[in-house]
Amino acid sequence: MAGLSDIKKPVAAEMREFEAYFRRTLQSDIPFFHVILNNFLRRKGKQMRPLLVFLTARLNGTVNETTFVAATFIELLHTATLVHDDVVDDASERRGLPTINVLYNSKIAVLVGDYLLAQGLLISVEKQRFNMLGIVSDAVREIVKGELVQLQKTRKLDIREEDYFRIIRMKTAALISACTACGASSVTDDPVIIARMKELGENIGVAFQIKDDLLDYTGDGLTGKREGNDIKEKKITLPLIHALREAGPLERRRIFRLLRRKKKGSREIREVIEFVRKYRGLEYAESKMQEYSDRAIRILEEYPDSETKSALIEFVIFSTLRRK
Repeated sequence: MAGLSDIKKPVAAEMREFEAYFRRTLQSDIPFFHVILNNFLRRKGKQMRPLLVFLTARLNGTVNETTFVAATFIELLHTATLVHDDVVDDASERRGLPTINVLYNSKIAVLVGDYLLAQGLLISVEKQRFNMLGIVSDAVREIVKGELVQLQKTRKLDIREEDYFRIIRMKTAALISACTACGASSVTDDPVIIARMKELGENIGVAFQIKDDLLDYTGDGLTGKREGNDIKEKKITLPLIHALREAGPLERRRIFRLLRRKKKGSREIREVIEFVRKYRGLEYAESKMQEYSDRAIRILEEYPDSETKSALIEFVIFSTLRRK
């Protein structure tokens, strides 16, 4: 499997230029705010979403300033959602470092998230990229809807497989499909190509989220996700959904009683994990993840061979084989 550095090769120069472009958008004339934003820049993640923007743009045309606007808008939006998620989840760490709500407080964290989102909207308006604004605004709406549906379903513990896929399409796939659609729209006006790239992103996003949910059953604390986090938060994901469907009524009731407990120790979490393994929930989820990964690769195989096409296929594979 290729690593991210190999996947970035076709757009390595653009990604380096993006770093400076993104930094300029985070400049602030308020000293306190400037300190907070600089703190953010030091803890940047893998930047997989901007990478997707550049790769899909290169796949369908020539990278230009609009592509940089798209990548910046997407990264600002993604960062804003992470800041707000940390407040909602009362999280104390992000990528091994204290969250904004811990370093300062929740009010400041919400304001920082709002500022990042506003910056993204502003840059797209200033550059008059209204088609891009429509794509990303739709993604924001879907993300919020997904969060609300998940909160409602989690409270009642009645998530079925169709609910699960609806939620992850809204929460995760919406933003990734915005990456691929914006990348394409930065180099072409062809609605067929843009729609096809949006479909590519949705398939990548669904596969990516299933993998993330699988990591909850295999994490060790060293890979970026601790085992059992979703179980603690009463999040019913695909491996557990399948196991509950396969189990008898007595076992199901036992598992639901464990999930409803406000405080779950390592023993309870281990029991749920063993239950999922017993009914081959991990294997079922992996097969579904592979279905969506294969769909994404089939879309890419319609393109002539190129370094960019190969990098995107490796991106899809990386998304499903990663360990964090």
